[in-house]
Amino acid sequence: MNVAIVTDSTAYLPQSFVADHGIQVVPLHVVIGGTEFSEGVDVSTAEVAVALRSFRPVSTSRPSPQAFLEAYEKAAAAQADAIVSVHISADMSSTVESAHLAAQQSPVPVTVVDSRSLGMAMGYGVVSGAEAAAKGASAEDVAGVVLSRSVGSKVVFYVDTLEHLRRGGRIGSASAFLGSALAIKPILELADGHIRPLEKVRTSARALARLEEIAVTAAEGMEHGVDIAVHHLDSATRAEDLAARLRERVPTAHEVVVVELGAVVGAHVGPGTLAVAVSPRTA
Repeated sequence: MNVAIVTDSTAYLPQSFVADHGIQVVPLHVVIGGTEFSEGVDVSTAEVAVALRSFRPVSTSRPSPQAFLEAYEKAAAAQADAIVSVHISADMSSTVESAHLAAQQSPVPVTVVDSRSLGMAMGYGVVSGAEAAAKGASAEDVAGVVLSRSVGSKVVFYVDTLEHLRRGGRIGSASAFLGSALAIKPILELADGHIRPLEKVRTSARALARLEEIAVTAAEGMEHGVDIAVHHLDSATRAEDLAARLRERVPTAHEVVVVELGAVVGAHVGPGTLAVAVSPRTA
C-alpha cells in the first residue's frame, strides 16, 4: 500500500525532513494588524516577534478544508492509495476539524490523526509515520505509529510572560495574574493536548536550568533512545546553549536539533520562549 503523509505547519519540521520523507505541509494562518499570512510561506517568526513586542494585534486561524482537499488530491494524483493526515491537538486548534471536512471529499481514504501535541513532538511522530509508510505499512498502522510517538513525547517550555497564552485562551487568567504579580517564571508542559502549569521558579536562569533537568530525566525513561528538539522564539543563543548541554548530558539522544517556533505558536507563547520536546525512539 502506498500511504501518503500530510501534516500542518505547526509540526515545525525542518525542510530537510519534509523533503527526505515526501511529507506535504499545509500552513496555518497568522493575522498581523488585520493582514493574513500563511505560516512558513510569507511571514517570518521575526515579524511576529516584532509585532508582539510592539503590541500590534496578532491572531491565528486554521487552514480551510479546501486547502486540505487540495493536498489530498495532490497525494492521490501521485498514486497514493491512502493518506494519513496528522495535526495539532484539537484542544488547541480546530485544524483537525478542517482536515475531517476535507477527508469526506478526498478521492482516496484519509485517516485524520489528532496528535494531541504540536511542534517537533508531533513532527517526530510524522517522520516515524512516513518511515513506516515507506516500508509498506497500512494507513491504520501508520496512524498508530504517529500517535504513539507523538503522545509518548515529553514537552516542557518556558515563557517570559503568560500574557500571550492568556490572551489566546490557552491558559487561565488566574495563572497569568499570579505569574505577573509574583514575578514568577513559569514552566509549563503539554499534557494530553493541553497546556498546563508544571513548576514556578523565580528567575529565568532557574527556569532554563529546570527545562534542562526535566529533559534529561525524561530521556532516561525512554529505553530505545530519543530525539530532542529545542524550540525557541527570538531566543536563538539560549536555545543553542541549551541544545549543547543536552548533547553532552543525554548519551541516548540520536540527535538534538534547534528549531525556531513558527508564527502561529509564536503568536500564543511570545518572544523569549524556549521549549524542549523529548521524543522516544522505538525498537
